[in-house]
Amino acid sequence: MNKNEQYDATPLTMQEALAEAKRCLNCKVPQCKTGCPIENNIPEFIHQLSRGNFGEARSLLAEKTNLPAVCGRVCPHEKQCEGHCVLNKAKKPIRIGKLEQFVADFDADMGLIREKIPPKTRGNVAVIGSGPAGLTVAGDLSMMGFNVTVYESENEPGGVLLYGIPEFRLPKDVVRRETKRIAELGVQFINNTIIGKDITIDQLFEKGFDAIFIGTGTAISRELNIPGKDLVGVIQSHYFLRMVALFNSNSLERKEVPVKEGDTVLVIGAGNVAMDAARTALRMGAKKVTVVYRKDLENISAEKAEYESAVADGVKFMWNSSPVQYVGDDNGNLKGLLIDQDSNEIVIPCDKVLVAIGSKPAKRIISTTKGIEVNDNGYLITKDKPYGMTTLNGVFAGGDVVHQPATVVLAMKEAKKVVAGIASYVDAIKLLGL
Repeated sequence: MNKNEQYDATPLTMQEALAEAKRCLNCKVPQCKTGCPIENNIPEFIHQLSRGNFGEARSLLAEKTNLPAVCGRVCPHEKQCEGHCVLNKAKKPIRIGKLEQFVADFDADMGLIREKIPPKTRGNVAVIGSGPAGLTVAGDLSMMGFNVTVYESENEPGGVLLYGIPEFRLPKDVVRRETKRIAELGVQFINNTIIGKDITIDQLFEKGFDAIFIGTGTAISRELNIPGKDLVGVIQSHYFLRMVALFNSNSLERKEVPVKEGDTVLVIGAGNVAMDAARTALRMGAKKVTVVYRKDLENISAEKAEYESAVADGVKFMWNSSPVQYVGDDNGNLKGLLIDQDSNEIVIPCDKVLVAIGSKPAKRIISTTKGIEVNDNGYLITKDKPYGMTTLNGVFAGGDVVHQPATVVLAMKEAKKVVAGIASYVDAIKLLGL
């Protein structure tokens, strides 16, 4: 497939969107809203859409989310809003995600709304990381009158949205469009800056920031500690997906992508990242891709829709198969994976193995800052009052760097709670003259 192949799900036409919106029953007690982690104004925006009031529909979405075009595409709707829709009992839920996507895209094309930006007089906040948590904090605080600066280690903002989620699930132009809109709220983005290396937390405070938010996610992939893990051809899925994203943006050559055309690829793990890696490997020309998982289909952590999409793409699956050893040749190159399948050990020939068994936070920031504590698993410890503050006053954190890796919208949910914590903290120190 062509490297620039776009999102593989057809968006709704205007006629389809209007017809779908008119199916909504506008329930008095909307379970769809209950199922949404950020409690989006779902019935309200759908009602306005059904009447052709696209601008009002977009304004209602903007009350709860800074990333409607992203959420409309990558949220696990089947478990959240659509899964709670009263019409889901008949297996015909309102396609809420598609409607959110339609409204966001229509607004982007037509420029329907422009938020009134308040004066930036309430305080100065630094945000580290521009994934879903960082973008949510930056956008919300900016609309509350805070002057916000986002520090990003890559050469453009977007975090996992840009470098982790594949193009066919989330077009990068959509991410760039959303980050540009947040920048238009008055948020400043400083790219190619690594906190803990180029500048420290202490130096950020010296620059005059009243509070700092850490939303760096889980940047370090977990290794599968079995013999042969250092063989050439054993690759972390996060690294592979990042290389593909950079290749697709013309930032590096095809040869830098570790999966070559014609490769036989195994993927270890069965979460959403594993599905993304498997489907991406096929799009990069792999001859065959097989997911190897130690449990059965009923126990995968990937969303049902992601699994079904992988099957539709041609990904194969080996269940109840536990990796035992990477097998290499005399030159240190991978040539197979020894697995234990139902108490029988067999070697599966392969050219590459993509490991997708989870990730954890990096240590660069905490290792260069005194007073920020982490738990036994390396996740930042935060307080409930003010919500999201770490063990160092003025430093807050949210998203995957605090909790186990989760979905985009769950990171946004936590970020919104941290926004309230940051606002109350900064207001308090200003009042006290600290």
